Amino acid sequence: MCLAVPGKVVAIDDSTDPLTGLIDFGGVQKQACLEYVPDVRVGEYVIVHVGFALQRLDEESALASLKLFEELGLLEEEFGDAWAQAAKEAGTP
Repeated sequence: MCLAVPGKVVAIDDSTDPLTGLIDFGGVQKQACLEYVPDVRVGEYVIVHVGFALQRLDEESALASLKLFEELGLLEEEFGDAWAQAAKEAGTP
């Protein structure tokens, strides 16, 4: 499954084309394209889908969504080690 996940912008690289930034998804940090939200600032939250930040999101909504995703195990599913997850589901160590 591919989710649109809220994350906090922790760094922006103005030297790249397309514009990219480092996004924190509840402890997991990934690069994402910021071209659709070029005026976003460090510290703001965005919704990211397949590596593209699509829109801003207020902090309260972002944190509530991240908490729910974590409770449901969706953050591990989306950002965790796919090989370890497959082994766990198969019942192998």
